[in-house]
Amino acid sequence: MNIKDRFLKYVSFETASCEESKTVPSTQNQKVFAEYLKNEFESIGLENVGLDKNGYVYAFLPSNDGTDNSIGLISHMDTSPSVSGKNISPESIVYTGGDIKLKKCGEISVSAYPFLQDFVGQELIVTDGTTLLGADDKAGIAEIVTACEYLINHPEIKHRGIAVCITPDEEIGRGADFFDLERFPARFAYTVDGGLLGEIEYENFNAASANFTVHGINIHPGDAKNKMKNSVLIALELMNLFPKAEIPAHTEKYEGFYHVCSISGDESETKVSMIIRDHDMEQFEKRKNFAENAVGFINSVYGGNTVSVEIKDSYYNMKPKILPHMELIKNAEKAMQNVGVTPKIVPIRGGTDGARLSYEGLPCPNLSTGGANFHSVHEFVSVDSMVKMTEVLIELAKM
Repeated sequence: MNIKDRFLKYVSFETASCEESKTVPSTQNQKVFAEYLKNEFESIGLENVGLDKNGYVYAFLPSNDGTDNSIGLISHMDTSPSVSGKNISPESIVYTGGDIKLKKCGEISVSAYPFLQDFVGQELIVTDGTTLLGADDKAGIAEIVTACEYLINHPEIKHRGIAVCITPDEEIGRGADFFDLERFPARFAYTVDGGLLGEIEYENFNAASANFTVHGINIHPGDAKNKMKNSVLIALELMNLFPKAEIPAHTEKYEGFYHVCSISGDESETKVSMIIRDHDMEQFEKRKNFAENAVGFINSVYGGNTVSVEIKDSYYNMKPKILPHMELIKNAEKAMQNVGVTPKIVPIRGGTDGARLSYEGLPCPNLSTGGANFHSVHEFVSVDSMVKMTEVLIELAKM
């Protein structure tokens, strides 16, 4: 199967994860896709194929070069729950320039995405404007599987062993929760979970969630003077304490942020979900302290039990764990150069399974997939880039 057809098959599976779910994986649809992957891995000739009870799919391609220094390749099967991934209707186009009109609604415009012009002459897969595409990270899975299939079908190419794992629930920060290192015969790995072709990433955000609960006092508005404490208004007052310029819409590169994900409630109780991000650990700790101090200030005004916050670390910057293994970055650069791709080292303004795995003893930088505008109805992927990334993975296996 060619990579385009493989990718289109993968995105036909609805696999959004769910933060509120307590099951593993968080949605049953992921297990349906995992079962398909398990069967596909077996059919192309991978060995030690298994699907565990938590929805992780493992496989192994033995080396044929006489070495036992295996490389690990990891991608995730779930899509972001922030945009619908149901009934995805992808369209393949040859991009000739200008804005891309989507089938059902909207467009991918050059004014919003100037880098779109870099894809002139390439085959792009886009959405119909009502769902995400699923290139994050089904493009990565397709590249890994296609690379393994190519090596199986070309035994004359000498390569090291390849350990494969496809994880569930990465989009909700749980992708590494039940990763079985004992079942993964590699001492280092790459997540294939990045964006534009050529990106290599070994720095990511330190990340935390902050969940605020605001308690109010509700009373009939006709008799509310000096009695009512409207929790919605207090929550807005709390949010207004945070620096307005330090949000995702106004930050880039190494700049951290506070991001309000949701607010819900009424006069009696309001809940605010926020995420906190920063590449620098010292600044990360300051940001968490700021959130706690903001709560303290509101409580000093409205009473000691008005607001509570639960702050929980999610993952940390992998950079300190990768620096002793910079050969992984140099090998990735060389693999890209060998197939005519210009490597570009950039920081991740997010996280990957590899960030957590790096702290668990498996150094794991991130590689591009060729996709763009993830978690959006404007998401797209270049077929040409997917083909190139497959070549990059084959080169890495040959090193």
